[in-house]
Amino acid sequence: MITEARKYQAFYTKSTPIVDYMVSKLQLNSLDKILEPCGGDGVFIDCIIEHNEFAKIDICELNPFAINILQKKYSNFQNINIRECDTLLDDELSFNSNFGGFYDKIIANPPYGAWQDYEKRIILKKMYSDLYAKESYTLFLYRCIELLKDNGILSFIIPDTFLNLHMHKSIRKHILTKTKIKELALFPSSFFPGVNFGYANLSIITLQKSNNQIEIRNNSFEVKTNYNNVEQLNNRNEDDLKVYTFSQNEILENPDYAFLISDNSLVSKTINNSKLKLGDIANCVTGFYSGNDKVYLKVNSHNLKNGKNYEIIDSKKINKDYKNINDILNGIETEKCYLPIVKGGNTKFLKPVGWYMNWSTEAVSHYKNDKKARFQNPKFYFKFGIGVPMISSSSITASLIENKLFDQSIVGIFPFEENLTYYLLAFLNSPTCNKLIRTINPSANNPANYLKKIPYKIPTEIQKNKIDEQITIILNSIKENGNYSSDNEKIINLIIEEIYGF
Repeated sequence: MITEARKYQAFYTKSTPIVDYMVSKLQLNSLDKILEPCGGDGVFIDCIIEHNEFAKIDICELNPFAINILQKKYSNFQNINIRECDTLLDDELSFNSNFGGFYDKIIANPPYGAWQDYEKRIILKKMYSDLYAKESYTLFLYRCIELLKDNGILSFIIPDTFLNLHMHKSIRKHILTKTKIKELALFPSSFFPGVNFGYANLSIITLQKSNNQIEIRNNSFEVKTNYNNVEQLNNRNEDDLKVYTFSQNEILENPDYAFLISDNSLVSKTINNSKLKLGDIANCVTGFYSGNDKVYLKVNSHNLKNGKNYEIIDSKKINKDYKNINDILNGIETEKCYLPIVKGGNTKFLKPVGWYMNWSTEAVSHYKNDKKARFQNPKFYFKFGIGVPMISSSSITASLIENKLFDQSIVGIFPFEENLTYYLLAFLNSPTCNKLIRTINPSANNPANYLKKIPYKIPTEIQKNKIDEQITIILNSIKENGNYSSDNEKIINLIIEEIYGF
C-alpha cells in the first residue's frame, strides 16, 4: 500500500529564509494574479499576504488533509481561492495554459518523485510526452511555465538533477527557449534538517516567461553556489559564494543543453568543443546480474567489504581455465563452475579477486530466463577492458577487467583498439577525468551514458608510451605487493594534465 507521504511527497518549506528569498524574487505588485500549484500548509501564501494583503491568489492542492487546513486558515480571505484538484491534470488549468497563460506570478515547492498510479502515469506520458513522467517536479515546472503570462515570474524550489541528467534534457530545452532565467541558487538539502528528500542538493530557480527569442538567447543569469547556511540566501554580502554567469545561448550550445558549472572554464570548453568522446573510441556497457546473488555468488573471505552475508567459496569449485572454454556463454558442465567476477568498489587500477559467480550450465540457463536476472551485453563478458563503479565516492575510479565477468554495479569500458586500454585506465583514474565527469554529471553516479560523453584527447606516441610504462609498473606492483607507489601515479597525472591542459 502506498503511504500518504509517498503518494504526495509533500516536503513543506519550514524555512523562513528560503520562503522570504523566493517571495522576494517574485517582484510582487498589487495587481498580480498568483498561483500556488501545490499549496501544502500555505507557507508561501502567508508570506505573500504579509507583503500584499489583497493579492488575488489561486491555491491548488491534491491532498484532502491539506485542503482542510488551507480552507480553515484562509476562510476570511475573499481574495484567496482554494481548489482540491490535480495541478498536472486539471482541465481548467489546461484551458488557461492553452491560451497563452493566466498568472503573473507562480511560486511552489512541488512534490519530488511523487507516486503516480499506473493509469495516471499513462495519462501523464500522453500529456507531457517529451518529459520524464516518473519525476513529478519537472512536470510541475513545465505545467507552471505554460500557465505564466508573458513576462510572468516563477520561483520554484526543486532538486538540482534537472541541470544535468540526460532524462531531463527536454525540460532544460523548454526552460531555455520559453523563459529568461533570472537566478539559480544551488544548496545542499541538509538546509532542511530532519527531512530526507532522497536528493543530495536542491536549487531555487527563478525565471520569467518570454515570447521574445532574441531576448531569451541573449539573456544572462547568475548561478550561485557554495552556501554555508540558509541565511546566506538573503545576505547581500556574497563574499563566500561562488557566482557563475552564463548566457542562455551558451547553455543551449552545450551537449543536451546541460548546465556545465565548473570553476575552470577550460573544463567546460573542453566538453563543448571536443570532437571525440569516450563513446566514440570505446564501448561503454553495463554488466551482469544473477537475479539472486545470495544464491549464486560466493566470496573467498568474509573480510571483503559486504562479504559477510555470502558463503565462502570451495576452492575446488573455482575454474581457473575458463578462458579456454569456447562456449563459455552457455555455462560450464563440470564441478569447477565458479568464475571470478569484478564488482563495484572504489579501487584504482586493479581489484583483488574475491568474488565468484556460479557459472554452471543450469545457473546460466537461469540467468538467461529469470525476470530479475540481467544477462545483458554478454559479448563483452570475459573480455579485456576497464571497470568503472556506477556509484563512486568523491572521485571516479577505474580498474582492469582482466577477461573476467563484470556485474551491473560497474560500467565496462572496452576500447575499440585494445592497445588504448592502459591509457584509458590511467585517464579514468586521473583528477583531470574527475573534473570532466563531475562537470558533466555532478552527482556521484557514473552511468554509461555519462561516461560516453567524456571528451577524449589523443596522446602523442611519446605520451602514450610513458603512460603505458607507468601503468605496467603500477599493475605489477599491485600483483606482487598489494599496493603501488604514488610517485608513479603522479607521473601519469602530470602527463594527462599536459594532454588536456588542466
